[in-house]
Amino acid sequence: MLEYAGSQHAGRRTDREPLAIVGILRSLDWLLLAGVGGLVAVGLWAVSGATRFAVAGNPSYYVQRQMVYAAVGGVVLIVATFVDPRVYQRFWKPIFIGTSLLIAFVFLAGHAARGSTRWISLGFFTFQPSEFGKLAFVLALAGFLAGRARDGGSLGTTLRVLGLGAIPVVLVFAQPDLGTALVYLTALAAMLFIGGTSWRLLAALGSIALLLAVGVLWAGPAVGVNFLKSYQQARLTCFVHPSRCSDSDTRYNLEQSMVAVGSGQIQGRGVHNSTQTNLNFLPEHGTDFVFASFSEQHGFVGASLLLALYLLVLWRALRIISIARDFYAAIVAGGIVIALLFQIFVNVGMTMGIAPITGIPLPLVSVGGSSMIANLAAMGVLLSIYARGRAARRRR
Repeated sequence: MLEYAGSQHAGRRTDREPLAIVGILRSLDWLLLAGVGGLVAVGLWAVSGATRFAVAGNPSYYVQRQMVYAAVGGVVLIVATFVDPRVYQRFWKPIFIGTSLLIAFVFLAGHAARGSTRWISLGFFTFQPSEFGKLAFVLALAGFLAGRARDGGSLGTTLRVLGLGAIPVVLVFAQPDLGTALVYLTALAAMLFIGGTSWRLLAALGSIALLLAVGVLWAGPAVGVNFLKSYQQARLTCFVHPSRCSDSDTRYNLEQSMVAVGSGQIQGRGVHNSTQTNLNFLPEHGTDFVFASFSEQHGFVGASLLLALYLLVLWRALRIISIARDFYAAIVAGGIVIALLFQIFVNVGMTMGIAPITGIPLPLVSVGGSSMIANLAAMGVLLSIYARGRAARRRR
């Protein structure tokens, strides 16, 4: 069992005193912050090259918008860094209810695109509630688990957590957004593990999840009941059985992505010579397949730089789980970092054919304001947890 920084001193007045601004700055994980800044910078570089010829006469259209999103996200990161995580724990119920209602509101006033209804338009900004819901989902369910720390690994508590988590997961899945629903489930599994759920119970839940997947993918369609959209079924079929892939669009997207990654070779083809990107052979090269576009333009060297920055951020983020001041903070850190790892693996993997195409954006790189701001907010929460956990250890 992990020993958290504040576990031996819970209840002491010194551990409950708020940190001053100077104390937070002294206790920050500056290496994690540098890694996040590096990812944002490389992401802007990737977007600049991938979208240079996307809008005729305005090569900087998308990168300028992305810079605005990064600036807003930076402000949110700073604010989140100075907010004590106990605030989220205290208000986990309103956070959970508000998140669920906002995701459900998409079905009433949402903006449909590419066969899905995931966005709400505010005129000047179109945001995706499920992206912000990734962080809110973790903050809320961690509060439920932390409030039942004594029996966190019991069957009753686990079933209650699953029941609560199923609400936003089902709502996101119905949009339909299978990729984001999987991110929610991955974060939930990580929080259950850190919350004390036994390996046997996790294995049993995994077996049930496998049976449900079999029912959704094979048993249901065999009797005429389809839980997935046709394009979702095609994506999974093309990944599991490439030789049986009958969907031309899905097969085309995957083939063009793999060609783009391979054609970059060592140093890349450069922005102007990247035919897969510039001639639109590679679809969604600013969003879903931005890694493939970046690899084509900057080759193995550029891709290695990007992945090294992700590795740095993940390494520092994983350390926060053991440095966390209390049980709640540790669960939140675990949910955030495992969800981040899952998104990186799936997005990068799908561009090379080692993961199914799901539409999950590449964190801090893909074009999109919701993803950028939500991920920077999550990094701010991690920095806040680290600063307070380190200060608690110093006092101890």
